[in-house]
Amino acid sequence: MTEDPLDRLRGAMKDGTPPASDAARDRALRIAAENFARHTQGSQAQVRPTPDRPTKAAGFWKGVRAMLNTLTPTRALVGTTALASIAVAAVLVRDIDPTRPAFAPSEFDASDSLLAEPAISPPAPQVVPPQARMSNAAPPVAAVSPIAESDMAGMPMPEGEQFPELTGAGLKITAEHPVSTFSIDVDTASYALLRSSLQGGYKLPADAIRIEEMLNYFDYAYPQPEGADALRPSVSVAPTPWNPDTRLLHVAITSAIPDGTRPPLDLVFLIDTSGSMDMPDKLPLLLRSFGLLLDRLDENDSVSIVTYAGSAGMALDPTPASERQTILAALGQLSAGGGTAGGAGLETAYAVAERMQRDGSETRVILATDGDFNLGLSDPARLEEYIAEKREGGVSLSVLGFGRGNINDAIMQSLAQNGNGFAAYIDTLSEARRVLVEDMTASLVTAASDVKVQIEFNPAQVSEYRLIGYETRALDRTDFADDRVDAGEVGAGHQVTAIYEITPRGSAAERARPLRYGEAAPVGTPSDELAYLSLRYKQPGETESKLIDMPILPDAADIPTRETEFAAAVAGFGLLLRGEDLPGWDWPEAEALARGAIGADPFGYRAELVRLIGLAGMIE
Repeated sequence: MTEDPLDRLRGAMKDGTPPASDAARDRALRIAAENFARHTQGSQAQVRPTPDRPTKAAGFWKGVRAMLNTLTPTRALVGTTALASIAVAAVLVRDIDPTRPAFAPSEFDASDSLLAEPAISPPAPQVVPPQARMSNAAPPVAAVSPIAESDMAGMPMPEGEQFPELTGAGLKITAEHPVSTFSIDVDTASYALLRSSLQGGYKLPADAIRIEEMLNYFDYAYPQPEGADALRPSVSVAPTPWNPDTRLLHVAITSAIPDGTRPPLDLVFLIDTSGSMDMPDKLPLLLRSFGLLLDRLDENDSVSIVTYAGSAGMALDPTPASERQTILAALGQLSAGGGTAGGAGLETAYAVAERMQRDGSETRVILATDGDFNLGLSDPARLEEYIAEKREGGVSLSVLGFGRGNINDAIMQSLAQNGNGFAAYIDTLSEARRVLVEDMTASLVTAASDVKVQIEFNPAQVSEYRLIGYETRALDRTDFADDRVDAGEVGAGHQVTAIYEITPRGSAAERARPLRYGEAAPVGTPSDELAYLSLRYKQPGETESKLIDMPILPDAADIPTRETEFAAAVAGFGLLLRGEDLPGWDWPEAEALARGAIGADPFGYRAELVRLIGLAGMIE
C-alpha cells in the first residue's frame, strides 16, 4: 500500500520535535516574568527610562526580541506562550474599582444653590469600566467589596489639624475624692468630625474624641421639666456592658421644649473668606448652610454679614430677615481669597452686634470658618479674655467649622465656651439642616446659663468612680456655688447626658488597695444612697443661680432602658476609639448594643452610628 504523504509529514514533524524540558520551561517562564515585571512595575503615568526599561512600545518589543534571541527554538516557543499567558492573566485580574466616581467640578452659584430647594447634592456619576469577556474556560472571579479592610487600614489623618490635649480625670477613690463637679457641654463637633474621618477611612487621634459630644449628638426620651423649672435632672443606674462588676450612673438634664414662641434674633454672620476656604466643602457648603437658616427666620429677626480675609469688611448691613433675597444676594457675592485675619473679623462683628442689640432679643455672632486663625488677634488667651468681655455685654458667640485639613479645634472650643455659645462641625448639607434647622431654637435661644453639675458619692456604697468624658469641662469643687464662675449654656429643648462608671464597695472590680498606714479612710454615711446630685443654673438675664438637689438610689430608673443602653453603646464606642482595652467587649459588641437600642429613629442618626461602629472596626 502506498504511504500517504500526509502520514510521512506527520512522522517527520514528530521526529523533529525535541522532547519537553521542565527545567527549560521554568527558566523561560522566569525570564519572561522578570522582563514583564520590569516594564510594568509601579503605577506611574510615566516611569523613568532606563536601558533595560524603555518607555516606548517599540522599545518594549525590542527587549522582548532580545530576550528571545537568547533562547533555543524550544525555549522560544515556551517563552512566548508563557508571556502571552501572563499578559492575558494581567488583563483578567487587574484591579478595577467599579465605584470610582467620575470627576465632577463643583462651583457655587447663588441662584442655583441658595434659591433652589435645599437638598443634598447627588453623587457624581459612577464610571463603570468595560468588562473583559470571559470564555467558559475561565472560571468566574468572586466579586470584591469596593472598600476592603486592607484599603481602609492605615489612612492618614489630614495634616494641619490641631486638637487640645485631653488630661482625663481618671479613676477616683471615693474616700479621697467624694465630689465630682463639671460644667455641662452641648457641643457636637467631635461626633461630626469623627463621622467625617471614619467615612474617609481613618481614625481621629484620641485627644479628638470627646465622648460627651458624642453622647449629646443624639436625642433621648428623657422626662421633661415641669412647672417653673427651666431644667429637669433625671438619673438611672444600669449594668455596665463591658464590665459585670461595675455599674453605669446615667445623668440626664433636659430643658423645656419651647411652645412655639421665641425672642427676636439679632444675628451677625462672621464668614471666613480666606484662601483656605476655597474648597467645595468649605465656603460653598457654608453659604448653602446659611441659606437653610434663613428659612427659619422671620420679620422679627435681623441679619448682617461680616467677612474676613486679610482685612475685615461689611458684606451686608443689618437687614430684616424677611428681606431674604437681599441677604441671599449678599451671600452669593462672597468668594475665597487672602489671608485669615480672624481677630479683625471678630472685632468688627462684635461692633455690629452691639449696634443691633434690642431689649428682649438674643444677640449672637455666628462664626463660620475652617478653624484657622493665623493673623490678627489670634492668641488664645487674649481671645478668651476679649470674648468673655463681650459675653458680659450680652453678645454670644457660636462657631461652625467647615472642611478638613485646617481645623484648629482648640481655638474653636475656646471661642464657643467663652462666648456662651456652641461649637458644631458641618461636613454635609444634612448636618447643616440638623444644626441650623432642626435644632435652630436649641442652638440660638438660651434656656439656662452657667449650668453646673455636682455629685457627691457615698463612700459606704461606692468605692471608686470615673466620669466618662467632660475632661475639658471639669470644675473645682468650690466653683459650683460661685456664681461668678462661667459654665455652659443649655438651649431651649436641649438635652445633656453624662455617664459615670461606678464601682460598688466590695466589688471584684476595685482597683485601689487599702492603705497600710495612716488614719482609716472615712466610710461616709451608712445609708442606701449611692450619691447626691446637685444642679445649679441661671435663668436668662439673671445673675443669681437656682439650685436643684436630689438623692440617687441604687435602683434609680428615671430613664427608659432603651435610652440607657444606647447611651452606653455610644460611651463604649468612644472608649474604644480612644484605645481603651475593654476585656470581652469590642467593636462587634458595641455595634450589637447600639443596633438593639435604635428604637424610634426618624432621621436615621442612630442607625448611622451603627454603621460608623462597623467602619471603625474595619479600620482597626
